[in-house]
Amino acid sequence: MAEVRWIYDLTIFLYAASVLFYFNDFLQSNRKVNRLAFGLLVVVWALQTAFFVSQTIMKTYFPVITLFETLFFYSWVLVSLSLAIHYFFRIDLLVFFTNIIGFVVLVMSMFLPETPIVAVSSVLQSELLLTHVTLAMFSYGAFSLSLIFSGMYLLQHKMLKERRWTPLLRRLPSLDQLESYAYRMNMLGVPMLLLSIVLGIIWAKMVLPDKFMLDAKVVLSLIVLASYSFWVYKRYRDTMPIRKMQIWNILAFALLLINFFGANTSTFHSWW
Repeated sequence: MAEVRWIYDLTIFLYAASVLFYFNDFLQSNRKVNRLAFGLLVVVWALQTAFFVSQTIMKTYFPVITLFETLFFYSWVLVSLSLAIHYFFRIDLLVFFTNIIGFVVLVMSMFLPETPIVAVSSVLQSELLLTHVTLAMFSYGAFSLSLIFSGMYLLQHKMLKERRWTPLLRRLPSLDQLESYAYRMNMLGVPMLLLSIVLGIIWAKMVLPDKFMLDAKVVLSLIVLASYSFWVYKRYRDTMPIRKMQIWNILAFALLLINFFGANTSTFHSWW
């Protein structure tokens, strides 16, 4: 691990610089600074990818098992989504807010053990479990973007209501676009989370006691899925005010965070 630790440390340093440049662009709308921030973000993605590949080669399992590894992978997903957003949509504020989350997640991983507390058994190396974790992380990435769109919607709604015609308001997409993007992200996240839970239950049924469905992690995951599914249903049926839907979306993400970081309340998600 020591021989590739410098990649991880350099990644955090450059990521911090990128976020600071994006923050400067957020305050002053400077295109040169924005391009510099994006260039650093590309380098961060390349370093994260190199670190992840090196970990895959060095370890005897696909490195998405420990909390350190899942947080690192989650951060990589957010950086990847940021680059895709910049290429296809050019919503600079979304890239900025996404990378605030990605950077915070990456910094949090610094304080966690890099290897499992116990040896990773062959069961934990199964493709079923790895697919379960990977799909969960990608669904979290989609929900993170949906959260940001909802936050931007509420911010713009408040500014319009108060008639605050600031430069920030001009940089935000329309309310209709923000609401539509939040819906699309949840439409991506819900089926991925559903499939992740189904695969996790199949894996657990094979290797865990019959009472695993009563586990706190399983129950919370199902509640999170139900919360987002309810949101999608209400959006499809158009039976809830849009502003209340965005608040619901933020609360659903808060529940997702409780579920994610409450892994150690689980009897079988506590190996990290």
